[in-house]
Amino acid sequence: MEFTVQQIADLLQGQVHGDGNATVNRLAKIEEGTPGSLSFLSNAKYEHYLYSTGATAVIVAKTLEIKQPVSANLILVDDPYSSFSTLLEVYQQAVAAARTGVEEPCFIGENSSIGERHYRGAFSYIGKNCKIGTGVHIYPHVYIGDNVTIGDNTVLFPGAKIYADCVIGASCTIHAGAVIGSDGFGFAPQKDGSYKAIPQIGNVVLEDHVRIGANTTVDCATMGSTIIRTGTKIDNLVQVAHNVEIGRHTVVAAQTAFAGSSKVGNYCTIAGQVGVVGHISIADRTIVGAKSGISKNIKEEGTFVQGAPAFDYKQNLRAMAVFRKLPELQKQVEELREKL
Repeated sequence: MEFTVQQIADLLQGQVHGDGNATVNRLAKIEEGTPGSLSFLSNAKYEHYLYSTGATAVIVAKTLEIKQPVSANLILVDDPYSSFSTLLEVYQQAVAAARTGVEEPCFIGENSSIGERHYRGAFSYIGKNCKIGTGVHIYPHVYIGDNVTIGDNTVLFPGAKIYADCVIGASCTIHAGAVIGSDGFGFAPQKDGSYKAIPQIGNVVLEDHVRIGANTTVDCATMGSTIIRTGTKIDNLVQVAHNVEIGRHTVVAAQTAFAGSSKVGNYCTIAGQVGVVGHISIADRTIVGAKSGISKNIKEEGTFVQGAPAFDYKQNLRAMAVFRKLPELQKQVEELREKL
């Protein structure tokens, strides 16, 4: 696909500085730009590449002060990073739209329906009584259980598994190997020391525009629903246990785990390898640093915590500074003890 620089600028509501009729046909990093490519500059550390890149066009901030001659055509926008993300999204949608139809063999159960412009890859399976929307892409080896609902323009990448009765919203992305709706980890201890499995009869609800990373697991509720709300993005290798609720537009990095019935607010940022114990709540706009353990409720909105157990981020930094000095402090204490 080929576009003029002016067409790209119009899409991004930007302004062209240079030749608007020049054409681009691919995206590239600014340091790897070649004729015909489109790049962007959002980090000041990469500004020197602007003056040497071979890219035909570069998306830059309107506020950028040009210090040297630039051979590339410039597209001036308010936020280059967001603008380039928009282009990537448009490109991904165009590639996805080009893939339609049904590959064989695949299976769809009785009383199930699927909308127009869909794609079903080979060896995909759709159970009974499913309702699947328009423009849905189901890649090879995807499993969709009975009574599942999937909204328009959702994409399920190879090997994703959706258990029975789950509800997936519109424009969601579920990456390869993710499992939605597997049994929650519920076992009742017995007098003889063994454990009896507690049936998990609930489901999972993903609202619109949710992204689930590769090999992430979202367990079904014991009763009711495990819920991930609109716009939330979850990285690879994350565990979401039964009856967890994660609010709107929250981001969760890899290897994080949420124990059963924990509740995370809206617009939160959860870094990698965080552990959240069960039956606690995390307030809106909370930031949790990497490798933290959340063991109690976070009630104040906008809190930044880190550590295991986690506490205020700045206090944690001061505590770590003292911790590093402990050997020296111990030596001083021993010297004082000898003098006494």
